[in-house]
Order: sequence, then structure tokens, then C-alpha cells
Amino acid sequence: MKLEFTKMHGLGNDFVLIDCREKPFGDRLPAMADLSRRLCHRRFGVGADQVLLLYPSDVADCRMKIFNADGSEVEMCGNGIRCLARYIWDRKISEGDALSVETAAGIMRPERRGELVRVDMGEPVLEGRRIPVKIDGEVKDYPLKIDDREFRITCVSMGNPHAVIFVNDVGSFEVGRYGPLIERHELFPNRVNVEFIQVLGPDSLKMRVWERGSGETMACGTGASAAAVAAHLNRYIGKKSTVALLGGDLEIEWAGDNHVYMTGPAEEVFEGRMEI
Repeated sequence: MKLEFTKMHGLGNDFVLIDCREKPFGDRLPAMADLSRRLCHRRFGVGADQVLLLYPSDVADCRMKIFNADGSEVEMCGNGIRCLARYIWDRKISEGDALSVETAAGIMRPERRGELVRVDMGEPVLEGRRIPVKIDGEVKDYPLKIDDREFRITCVSMGNPHAVIFVNDVGSFEVGRYGPLIERHELFPNRVNVEFIQVLGPDSLKMRVWERGSGETMACGTGASAAAVAAHLNRYIGKKSTVALLGGDLEIEWAGDNHVYMTGPAEEVFEGRMEI
């Protein structure tokens, strides 16, 4: 069976996007865990951090499902939803400058802003059990012992769970060592995305991210949103900031309506077909 796909990326966080709006084709897809692992493999597949599936929706303009490189399904992806919106606009599937996208984290609303895409990421969740974290109440500056170090974590859900850690020099930090240990710590029943943040100024952060199921990626939209919320809660920054990631910058605003808004680019790389 020939699978048609589109390779896209948001700041280097890359995706294989599959248009499943034609129901018979979508029904014939192999088990998605296996397919996602095959497609995302950077030697034997297309190569990506995640697979995005575009479906019709009964409650929104469309529906997005997301699978990690390890085959696990996740609730939401900020860079992914910008890429999905760009795909829809470039193919004139919708002419409107605003979309509603059904996700496992609720309905998200990307808007076209020139060459960029602005996404209403919704309200941050700060209560531990709802993130989920096995702690009651707000999880801010909480001590977490990992091997030889104690980290101070601030946890936020932006539709998916994040643990934000502030470090002095993120460039030299051992993300590949500590990221997977924190991701799978018993404190996090659904595993967790881990953001390592260096504060550059009152409106500027530098970030590296370990994404559950994908490892270190060049960018994470929900992670940048969570990092900006955590940095404000810890009084490092105001409510508007630029988050510098390995692949480029995202603009984050925690607005007066308590919603977080993320603005950044999305690009198509190529279209292809693969035998599955």
C-alpha cells in the first residue's frame, strides 16, 4: 500500500503529516503505533519527531491526532498544530484566517498572522493531580532528586504535562542524561515533557526540551508555553516573552483572559510516498 504524506517542521521540530480526511483510506492505515515508529525512523523511514493525522471533525473544522516517534499517542503539540494549519491554508482546504482544531486536549484555535501562525493554547493547568503529577495543589519550585542532583521543578499542563527546570547554562546542560530519567519518574503517571530553561532577561528565555516519546527535539510549542508560565510564576519574567529554542524563536503571551498564545512559523519541506 502506498502512503502519501507531507513532511513539515516548526522550528526544526519535524512531522510526517498524513491527510486522513478520506474515511476509507484512514480506516486502512496499519496500527498507528507501529506505523509511527516506522515513519519517524531517521534511517529506515522518513524521519520525524512525530506523526500528525488530519481527520474531519463533527465539532470543529478538523481533528488532529498525534503520535510520537516511539509510537505513543499524545494529547497536543504546539508546533504540530501550526504545521497542520499551514497545510490546510496552503491547500485552500479552508479560506478563513482562523481555524478550530479538535485535539485530545480540547479545541485549539490557530490564526494566520502573515507568514506566522498564532495559536490560542488555552488556559494553563497548575493543579498537580490534573497535570497529572502525584502531588496535590500547585507544583512550583518543588524539589526532585534525580541521581546525584536535586532539581526544582514547576509543573504545568498545556494540554499535555510539563516539568520546567531553571538552570544556569542550558547550552552545556546534560539534557540527554537527565531528561529521560525525569520523563519516566514515578511522580508522573503519564510520563512528562521536561523543559530546561535559562533566563536571559525579564522577557527572554532560552530553552532545551526533552519530549516524552521523542527525546530531545529542536522545539516544542506546548513546552515553550509551559516554560513561559512557569517563569512568570517564579517571578523571572512578565507575561510576554521570547523563548529561544534550538530551531528558532517563539513568542509567548499569557494574556488577561488567562489563555496562553503562541506565535511562530510552520514550513512544508516536501511531499512523498512510502510503501507500508
